Amino acid sequence: MTLKEPLRDSPVTGRPDRRAGFGPRRRSGRPGAGTLSSFIVPGLMLFLLFVILPVLFAAYVSFFRWNGLGGVPTEFVGLENFQALLKDEVFLGDLWRLGLIVVLSLLVQLPISFGLAMLLHQRFPGRTAFRLLFFVPYVLTEAVTAVLFRLVFSPRRGFADSLLGSLGIDAEIGWLSDRDIIMFVVFGILTWKFFGFHMILFLAGRQNIPDELYEAAAIDGATRGQAFRNITLPLMGPTARMIVFLSVIGAVQLFDLVYVLTGGGPFHASETLAITMYEQGFQRNQIGYASALSIAMFVISLVFALLYQRFVLNRDLQGSLTTSGGTRS
Repeated sequence: MTLKEPLRDSPVTGRPDRRAGFGPRRRSGRPGAGTLSSFIVPGLMLFLLFVILPVLFAAYVSFFRWNGLGGVPTEFVGLENFQALLKDEVFLGDLWRLGLIVVLSLLVQLPISFGLAMLLHQRFPGRTAFRLLFFVPYVLTEAVTAVLFRLVFSPRRGFADSLLGSLGIDAEIGWLSDRDIIMFVVFGILTWKFFGFHMILFLAGRQNIPDELYEAAAIDGATRGQAFRNITLPLMGPTARMIVFLSVIGAVQLFDLVYVLTGGGPFHASETLAITMYEQGFQRNQIGYASALSIAMFVISLVFALLYQRFVLNRDLQGSLTTSGGTRS
């Protein structure tokens, strides 16, 4: 049996020095099971209650013909609701409009956001004010944005027609009533609202690129264009891929703005998957059919997310997962 060496006073603080060899050591290691459970269990319970259970209930109801009244559904119809979906011209039109919005976003909205982010990364007077100005539309709610543009595109007395009249163009355009242009008007509004959000993400990605890379490229004789192609674009790839993912998922879930703006009209010309689901479930009381549509939306989002992560985002995740010992898992 040995005697413990007494704690020595620190020459700096005058208090007992608890460094190695001079007192009890602090316990180290991973948190206990109780600590982990206190953080994980509440989140899992909420996820189960508000995500998993509704999805399972919608999947169950989709096999029934049910109007939402009279307790639980009892008229089992099997895959009839899903078969009706594949023959529904409105649903097929929703898929076409979804694809149109996604393609236009990739070809128009994201390049505009990227270009503005690169411009606002430069130093010039008023840069902060421009950043705030471009981000303001994203702060507005979808409902407020829709009401605002209903006034802008109001026939004869709206700002759009008044602007054309001031330019000497006497043409009354049915901005929100012409089936041929309504989706392009909706996309223009979506671009106005969301380009600021994407711009901020691109700007954050650009600011994470070390300036030393550009300095080294300049020393090697690279021009600004060569540095942009070989440094900026490759290192902005992860940010761009994440923005594409958010844009596609957002297009699948699009509801508020279009519903307040046009209600899906004229004649379903601007209708989205979420609007069709709402109309079938809450206006026509076809809960079973609406549930089948919701499952279709869920499957579309899930399949896209899995494939996108497997073939696109996988390169960004390689090397990011490590074990406790610091080696790749």
